[in-house]
Order: sequence, then C-alpha cells, then structure tokens
Amino acid sequence: MIEHKIATQWPATMLLAIAMTVLGSNSAVHAQSMEDIAAGRQIFLQKADCKACHGWAGDGRKMDEQMPDGANLRESPIDRETLIKTVKCGRPGTGMPAFDRLAYSDGRCFGLKRADLLARGLVPPDPPATLAPNEVELLADFLFAKVIGKGPMDHATCIDYWGSDLPVCNEVGK
Repeated sequence: MIEHKIATQWPATMLLAIAMTVLGSNSAVHAQSMEDIAAGRQIFLQKADCKACHGWAGDGRKMDEQMPDGANLRESPIDRETLIKTVKCGRPGTGMPAFDRLAYSDGRCFGLKRADLLARGLVPPDPPATLAPNEVELLADFLFAKVIGKGPMDHATCIDYWGSDLPVCNEVGK
C-alpha cells in the first residue's frame, strides 16, 4: 500500500519540481535579498546617478534641473525584461543613456550600431558610469522592491525606502 502511494505521488512531485525549475529561470521570478536591494539603491543614487533625472524617490522629480526629465518610475507599468533592456540600451532620441559600455558597438541594442544612431541624428548621451550586468540586475532588484509600481511617496513609504526615518521623509508629509 505504501509503495502504491509513493508510486502515484512521484509523477506529481516531479511535475512540481520541473515547474519550479522552469518558473525559477523566468526573469520575472527573481529572488531579492536585502543586501541586493541596498546595493541596487546605491547604484541608483550614486554610481548611475539615476536620481539626477528620475529623482531620489524615482518619481520623476529630478535632482538636477540641467538634466533631462526622467520618467516617474513609481507609476510605470514596466516589466523586468523591458527595464533591463532600457538600462542597458538607453532610449535613443531621449535623454536616457545606455549603461552597457558595448550597447551600440555590435547591434545588441535594437539591432543598431553607433553609426546607425548618428546617421539618424541620434547622439546618445554619455552615462555617468557604465554598469556591469550584475549591477544592472541589482538596480532592477532595488527598483522592483522599492520603486516600480509602488505609487506616490508618502512618509511611511519613505521610511521603508531608506530603512529609517530620515529628515528627507519629513518633506513628503506624515
């Protein structure tokens, strides 16, 4: 009787294991550790300087008036794959730079090379820094955990964003 029960449960167990493996490899399913989120926040705020155009909260309230207007990422319906492609390749014809140092060297971005962009009058802006593939993933981890689709910034969200009640959180009201 026990052998029969094990034999009938085995296919279901295998199907579950296979499904978890397949879903686990999907880019939409991505584990995020607190350390990864903190590292992504540092990339957003410092190395990539995303705050200059998108604001420190990712709400489009840029920190530098000389920089292009960035999208409000808190209200953006973007998926992970599109976000990563946008960070790596930028958005030709806009102020969004490509953070992949080889973005337009070999056609990896939209099938275009730098000469193609220049021929169309699209001079891509230089990023503040280039990002390694793992840094792009960390940035995406942070954005999906704390910014994208999270709605307007309020006092409680600000505390969660920073991990403590900083003076900047008083600016968004209580």
